[in-house]
Amino acid sequence: MIDRVNWRMGAAMAGFLLLAGCEMPLEPEAAVTDAGTAPAAQPATGELIVTLSDPAWTGGAIPDGQQCTKFGAVAPMTPPLKVSGLPIGTLRVIVEFNDEDFQPLSYDGGHGKIDFEVGPGEAYLPAVPGETDQMPPGVRIAAKNRATGDFARPGYLPPCSGGRDHDYFAVVKAIGPTQEVLAEGRVDIGSY
Repeated sequence: MIDRVNWRMGAAMAGFLLLAGCEMPLEPEAAVTDAGTAPAAQPATGELIVTLSDPAWTGGAIPDGQQCTKFGAVAPMTPPLKVSGLPIGTLRVIVEFNDEDFQPLSYDGGHGKIDFEVGPGEAYLPAVPGETDQMPPGVRIAAKNRATGDFARPGYLPPCSGGRDHDYFAVVKAIGPTQEVLAEGRVDIGSY
C-alpha cells in the first residue's frame, strides 16, 4: 500500500514539475571519483582534450633520447599525456602513435597502439617504455608498430626518422564497455 502511495506521489510531482516547465533528470547522477568530485563532462563536440604532461615534451623538437634506439636513444619512452573529457562509460584509452610524414606509419597507430585502463573524467597516462612488449600494470600493447626491416621493434616505436624533421602525433580514443569509441582527440608530439 505504501509503495503505491509513494509511486502516486512521485508521479504527481513529476507531472507538476513538467507543467511548471521544470525538467526531471532521466539519468542517475554521475559517479564520484576517488577525489570526491564528479567526473568532467564530455565536451559537446565529443572530442577529448589531450595535452603533453611533461615540460620536456613541448610539441616542438622530440626531447633528446626519446627517439628510437637505432638513432642513439638508450631507453625511449612514450610522452606522458593528460586526457580530459573522458565520457561516462569509458573503461580504457587507446593511444595510437603515428608519423605524419611517412605514409605507411601515418595512420591507425603505425608506430604502435598502447591501451591504458582508465575511467571517466580526466586521466594522466604515464610514459611507458618503447621498443618492448613489457608494460606496467594497467597498460598493454593493443597493437605493435608496423615498421619493417631494421626498424621493426616490439610495441611502441619511438620517433625514428633519423632526424629528417618528420612530424609525430597521437590519436587518443576513449573506449566503452562494448569496445565502441566514445570520444577521441589528437595531440602533436613533435618533430624528429
